[in-house]
Amino acid sequence: MAATSHLSRVWRGGELRKLQVSCQFLPPCANRNLPQTRLQLKRSFSASAQHSTYMLTPPQVNSILKANEFSFKVPEFDGKNLSSVLGFDSNQLPANAPIEDRRSAATLLQTRGMLLGVFDGHAGCACAQALSERLFYYIAVALLPHETLQELENAVESGRAVHPLLQWHKHPHDYFSREAQALYFSSLRTYWQELLDLGTPGDQPTVGEALVSAFKRLDNDISLEAQVGDPNAFLHYWVLRVAFSGATACVAHIDGNDLHIANTGDGRAVLGVQEPDGSFTALTLSNDHSAQNEDELQRVRSEHPASERKTVVRQERLLGLLMPFRAFGDVKFKWSIELQKRVLESGPDALHENEHTKFIPPNYHTPPYLTAEPELTHHRLRPQDRFVVLGSDGLWETLHRQEVVRVVGQYLTGVHQQQPISVGGYRVTLGQMQGLLQERKARVSSTFEDQNAATHLMRHAVGNNEFGTVDHERLSKMLSLPEELARMYRDDITIIIGQFNPHVLGAQQD
Repeated sequence: MAATSHLSRVWRGGELRKLQVSCQFLPPCANRNLPQTRLQLKRSFSASAQHSTYMLTPPQVNSILKANEFSFKVPEFDGKNLSSVLGFDSNQLPANAPIEDRRSAATLLQTRGMLLGVFDGHAGCACAQALSERLFYYIAVALLPHETLQELENAVESGRAVHPLLQWHKHPHDYFSREAQALYFSSLRTYWQELLDLGTPGDQPTVGEALVSAFKRLDNDISLEAQVGDPNAFLHYWVLRVAFSGATACVAHIDGNDLHIANTGDGRAVLGVQEPDGSFTALTLSNDHSAQNEDELQRVRSEHPASERKTVVRQERLLGLLMPFRAFGDVKFKWSIELQKRVLESGPDALHENEHTKFIPPNYHTPPYLTAEPELTHHRLRPQDRFVVLGSDGLWETLHRQEVVRVVGQYLTGVHQQQPISVGGYRVTLGQMQGLLQERKARVSSTFEDQNAATHLMRHAVGNNEFGTVDHERLSKMLSLPEELARMYRDDITIIIGQFNPHVLGAQQD
């Protein structure tokens, strides 16, 4: 489906977004709805009788919630887990059709550690899909010492088998686009060849340097591939779809006691810290790159002339259009107008029929306006650091970070009945209090019902009521919304929860 012709409505109001029935171009802000709008809709949802046409049964709810769940446990050796990571749980719940979020998880085989990543696409799923397949390879290559890079190049040059860089941990729905693999490998090889040319024997990059280099280089390759094109018509169209759509990325690299977060956009990483009394507190490990971040706002304004101060960010969006201030792809916010026109004129006919690709952002004077450079956070893990939650903004729009950590912490430890019932300042009747007690009892059984921490958190994100408990009726309604309405009430939600091994962390800390 081509982008709607009513550009002014779509660009200005996320809630007017047209349903996307295939992974094609849409304006970047069209699926970056204002969180407040969705929150208001969700809160008023239970009062709207017109949507309560069908009530899902608990087994049907579970079937929907568990369709995309995935778990991985780090294998033990001689009855011991020597890794600082016990494993991870992940899940996804679509609101867009198809879902525009992606996720990735992999173990690094030639260096050390584990990678977890959440990618939130906009203007289609193509860019997020490319990131989910490619970014970890770029990180793996950037982490390699000079000697290993040389061995890798020698093996490829002589046609010998190459030792794998990654062990992927994927759900069956997390697919790879086979048609693009040769192109992706060619770009990756050029990257490691340049790392060889620029480096010297003995060089060993830091994790932070490798993450920044990989993020920036992949975004540059996405741009370059779209400019060069491809003789294969499908690939030519694909690389343009990737470049003209966009995606944010939140990636965790975990190696021993070292946790690095590289964040580009408005995904978020939050650490669950267990206090001496058994309760959990949230430690935020990333900053949202949006208008709500004053430092980010000043960064964007400082990179453009004073004459653009009033136009570079309007209505809390970049150039009045894009909510995240950092993202991969989105070449409409990076290329010159001349380059955009040249690439589109030589592109497939399908591009010429698409109004979004021909649309030039207003007040577009001094590109690039957007960067994929990540913001880094390094944290030394302690025994009380029990888990990390990576989530797309669809999660954080529905639950506060402290509530996220509480729900996950209680699920993982089974400690949730000792806390007194909180009604958050609401006046409740005895009947309502009895209902809350019954709900709490049911919640204990639902903990055993969910075998995946991300699924359990998803249940709360979609079904939470004003008292902080899961309301089955609300959950059923939210999950039974038709596709054309679901996106108005919530965003795609992607969650990865990495669980740490306190015994290993404690031993490594000594």
